[in-house]
Amino acid sequence: MTTTARRVVIIGYDQVELLDLACVTDTLEATNRLAAEPLYDVTVASLHGRPVRASSGPSMISQAALERVRGPLDTLLVSGGHGHARAAGDPELIGQIRRLAASSRRVASVCTGATLLAAAGLLDGRRVTTHWAYADELAHRYPAVTVDPRPLYIVDGDVCTSAGVTSALDLTLALVEADHGPDLARTVARWLVTYMQRPGNQAQLSVYIKDSPPEHRVLRQIVLHITGNLDSDLGTAALAARAGVSERHLSRLFLTRLGDSPARFVRTARSEAAARLLESTALPLTAVARRCGFGSTETMRQAFQARYGTTPSAHRAALNRPNAVIEAATPALP
Repeated sequence: MTTTARRVVIIGYDQVELLDLACVTDTLEATNRLAAEPLYDVTVASLHGRPVRASSGPSMISQAALERVRGPLDTLLVSGGHGHARAAGDPELIGQIRRLAASSRRVASVCTGATLLAAAGLLDGRRVTTHWAYADELAHRYPAVTVDPRPLYIVDGDVCTSAGVTSALDLTLALVEADHGPDLARTVARWLVTYMQRPGNQAQLSVYIKDSPPEHRVLRQIVLHITGNLDSDLGTAALAARAGVSERHLSRLFLTRLGDSPARFVRTARSEAAARLLESTALPLTAVARRCGFGSTETMRQAFQARYGTTPSAHRAALNRPNAVIEAATPALP
């Protein structure tokens, strides 16, 4: 291993999510193979070097005893998994995380690994993300942490956190790009046959996938109408008339069962549809706005900014490919 290789230590524990580990290790291993020289020295460590049993069943041999690892490190990363709560309650493990973080250039987590970083006090005053299903729990247990469940990953200074499971791939590609530039990161993404790369501010959840259509008959009818007719009149009055109920009753249904007003739900649906068109087509912004039901590109820009924290044009530019989401060609071997 060359002296220039960045030392990366990934912390595992019982009931870790295998994908949380593999997305990181395999991406960095691919980076090493595709680069002119090894760029990352990756070690999976656990307390006392004990084997790590994944939540899906397989057991993995740890490469190092965590308490014997010495800095300085380039990156300390904590994986997530079903065992995160128990691991966060282990004072020895949390103490080792705190010790190694002090000698690391940056600290990162995947999914519920953020719970362990929070338990170590490393996320206080930070804006972070985690798997959407655990965001409320993290925010409740650690009120000094600002939890944003929307993005795929967040980089706040020298602390990086990612959402659930395969978003670890997005975060790791972003770290490779920050360390070694976009060309190498794109080469690695093509090798992995994956997106290059989903912006960190892309939402974890879409109104199209976060839940099945509502069980309530009227609400289900209106939600399906909204998602299938984004360029129609979707004002609350028009939706209430279509449903045959009062505006007040429809608004109450949305708030109690979906947690949003009809207007906000419509704006979210239109913004997410716009994001998909920006990612997968070369349509001009005016055409995207029209197809998604926005009255103008400025209206779309405002809604998009509120949803994703960026503008439609910046979102498209961040993908580096204005007319396709995925590289079609398989890269040649180096």
